[in-house]
Amino acid sequence: MATSTTPSSSLMLTYAASTVHAQDLAPSILSFKSNRPTFSLYPLVLKTSRDRKSGLKWANLCPQRDSNQVVVAAVAAEAEVAEAAEEKEGVAEGATATATTTAPPKPKKGKAALLLKRDRMRSKRFLEIQKLRENKKEYDLKTAISFLKDMASTKFVETAEAHFRLNIDPKYNDQQLRATVNLPKGTGQTVKVAVLTQGEKFDEAKNAGADIVGGEDLIEQIKGGFMEFDKLIASPDMMVKVASLGKILGPRGLMPNPKAGTVTLNIPQAIEEFKKGKVEYRADKTGIVHIPFGKVDFSENDLLVNFLAAVKSIETNKPKGAKGVYWKSAHICSSMGPSIRLNIREMLDYKPPSNI
Repeated sequence: MATSTTPSSSLMLTYAASTVHAQDLAPSILSFKSNRPTFSLYPLVLKTSRDRKSGLKWANLCPQRDSNQVVVAAVAAEAEVAEAAEEKEGVAEGATATATTTAPPKPKKGKAALLLKRDRMRSKRFLEIQKLRENKKEYDLKTAISFLKDMASTKFVETAEAHFRLNIDPKYNDQQLRATVNLPKGTGQTVKVAVLTQGEKFDEAKNAGADIVGGEDLIEQIKGGFMEFDKLIASPDMMVKVASLGKILGPRGLMPNPKAGTVTLNIPQAIEEFKKGKVEYRADKTGIVHIPFGKVDFSENDLLVNFLAAVKSIETNKPKGAKGVYWKSAHICSSMGPSIRLNIREMLDYKPPSNI
């Protein structure tokens, strides 16, 4: 049974004629099962019937045809439709008025107008110098080094840095990369070397130019917070005692290690190499290697020689587990400047002039 009434009128708009059995009727709620519903605009009249053979009783809802009531119902339905149409027009006009009265957003100015979120945190100096190079463009090596020197505009001498993304996963032992490289033109900074040794090696380290030399006394000083050195070299016989410094030196990258050349019997040679420009590097957990290869006040040729030495070292120490394309990307930058993307193929095939 489909019945509809309006809030403003008690007139019934539509009715459904159905057959209702007596057992489906309840005193408080009128419910029925419809067999063949037919729709009509006439009011319904409840009529009871009885089957002579079975004795079952049921009730029928039959439309009572009255022309006056039909006209009234039709007029009420037409009025309700017109009222609904007016409500829709009112809602549409209200939405249009709201849209016209809403003020347009103010245009953003300064850093807030930049598209990239990271650029909004940059200094004005950085935003200006990064316009010197095209973003995502791959440059040849000589052009990139020239840009690097032009972009160094701070009051101090910046460090030239190289960053290589390699196709390795250091969580696997056969894909870890840790080694050293001797930069032919040096690092441009003074390296303070400390040596942990004992016996005859003690005087040998002092004569080789070590800044700090000690044994168990130096270990106790480091445990107390003494860290005034850039490199720590240890003789093999001291490593048992140095193991207790792992939690202090490890996070700072100062823990002596044979792969880094900081655990050796030839202490004078190790001191000389680190003083002249030996640099230790390793791949981080994402497979990226970061190497400083000089200062921006170096000549372009000196920076070029140091950079090529770093590339050759990484290629030579390629992990055995590395598969596929080894070099994924390469960038250089000053310590406070934007990165410059390099052309990998040109970088690997580059041959320096004979006069360098």
